[in-house]
Amino acid sequence: MWRKMSCLVVSLGMLMPAAAMAQFDAGDWELTLSGSGNSSNEFDNNVIGIDGSIGYFLTDNIEVALRQGIDIADVEDSDDNFGGSTRVAADWHFDLDRFQPFVGANIGYLYGDLVHDTFIASPEGGLKWFANSTTFIFGMVEYQFFFDDSDDVDDAFDDGQWVYTLGIGFKW
Repeated sequence: MWRKMSCLVVSLGMLMPAAAMAQFDAGDWELTLSGSGNSSNEFDNNVIGIDGSIGYFLTDNIEVALRQGIDIADVEDSDDNFGGSTRVAADWHFDLDRFQPFVGANIGYLYGDLVHDTFIASPEGGLKWFANSTTFIFGMVEYQFFFDDSDDVDDAFDDGQWVYTLGIGFKW
């Protein structure tokens, strides 16, 4: 029993120095891999997908990223269909050592079998938790809305969807 506890204490102690270095600096790159899902407001249409992103830190707090997603849709009374999205994002990170909350927005294009190919925009927020100085687990929530041109943005916001993401990331 004591041996297991001492191993746990030593393991946690070894992570502490890494945690002190778990922050982003200007010039850092980031790669993320994640699973995502979204549901209509009545949960009768569901989508699961895989996403990846590459990000670059312009400053210690500001990250710009390119994101690519590929999805499969389970739509009521229809065959499964494929889709995707390509987006650019900008996020502000709050440096709380191992914990890195962030807020931001993204904009891009949505395409696929079941959707009208259209522009997409989202406010977003999330949290990155560093397991060591280069590897983190993150969660993110977005509220996506769709529009064909800028005149549609106000109406489109009311008909948006929630997207939730859980994944792993690496910085270098």
